[in-house]
Amino acid sequence: METWYYEVASIEGDYANLRRTDIALEDLKLVARALLPAEITEGTKLKYEMMQYEIC
Repeated sequence: METWYYEVASIEGDYANLRRTDIALEDLKLVARALLPAEITEGTKLKYEMMQYEIC
């Protein structure tokens, strides 16, 4: 399984825009907040592994 790292770029209602930090990508990934840890804020660092996001 691969591990990907993200940073919360912005939060818009029930969705968050995530920016990949382990590789250089300009695109943001829109993710439902229900799939993310409840305590995220803008700037929170996340790890995605085994189909789950966790704060790192």
